[in-house]
Amino acid sequence: DGNDGYWRAAALYCEACRLGSTEAQYRLGMLYAFGKGVPENRAYAASMFSVASQQGHAKAFDMLETVNFKSQELPPCVTSDTFPEKLPPPPVVETIVTANDPIDLYLGSLPGSKSWIIELANKISGWYGIDPKLVLSIITIESEFETGAQSHKSAMGLMQLIPKTAERFNVKNAFNASQNIRGGVEYLRWLLSYYRGSIELTTAAYNAGEKAVDRYLGIPPYPETREYVKRFKRLYLRTTHPYDENITEPSPILMKMHSLRK
Repeated sequence: DGNDGYWRAAALYCEACRLGSTEAQYRLGMLYAFGKGVPENRAYAASMFSVASQQGHAKAFDMLETVNFKSQELPPCVTSDTFPEKLPPPPVVETIVTANDPIDLYLGSLPGSKSWIIELANKISGWYGIDPKLVLSIITIESEFETGAQSHKSAMGLMQLIPKTAERFNVKNAFNASQNIRGGVEYLRWLLSYYRGSIELTTAAYNAGEKAVDRYLGIPPYPETREYVKRFKRLYLRTTHPYDENITEPSPILMKMHSLRK
C-alpha cells in the first residue's frame, strides 16, 4: 500500500543520507515532518532540514523555517546501518464524522484534489499553535484553495499575502503552498498576540491591516472588510483564541476599547 511505499522510500533515503546525499536528507525530512511511511517526528524532520540547508538546499531551508523547531537529533537510520521505524497501520474503527463548525461542512464539499492543502494547513497550524479551522476559514475566504490565486492588490497564493506581508515573514515564494501558509499562520499568530486573542480584530486586521483597525478602534468602516468579517464569522464560530503574549506588546486600542465599554 502507500504506507509501505513511503517506508521503502524512507529506507532508501536513510542509506543515501549515510552516503551524504543532500536531496535524500531533504526528502527524509519531509517524510518525518508529515508522518509518511515513518512515524511523524518533528525533531528528526528539523534535524534533516538543518543538515540539508547547510549544504545549500533551498527547499530544506524553507521547510526548516516552516516546521518551527530546532533539533540536532538525527534519525537512528541515518547514524547507523538500520531500517527506519515503520509507521503502524491506522486502527480499524468505525468513526462518526461530526461537523462542529460550518467550515467543516465546506471542507467536506471540496474535491479530493484539495485534500493535500487541508493536510498541509492542519500540520503547519499545529506547529505554530494555531487552530487549523481558523486558518482553513481564512484560506476559504482568501483564495478558495487556489494556490495560484492573485488579487488586483497583488495579494498572492492560498492566504493572499501582499508583498509587504510576505517580506515581513520571510516568504520568498508566495505561490509555494507551504511557504504561503507558514507566512499567513505566522501573521495570524502575531495578530492574535497583538489583539490578545480577539478573533474579530484579528480577522479584520488580516484583511485591512492592523494600522487600520487601530485607527478606527475596531473593524474599519470599509465595506470589503466588514463583509470579510461577516463571511468569516459564518465559517468560524469561536470569538477568542489562545495567544502567546511574548510575541508582541498588546495593541494600544485594547485599553481604549475597554474604557469605552464602561
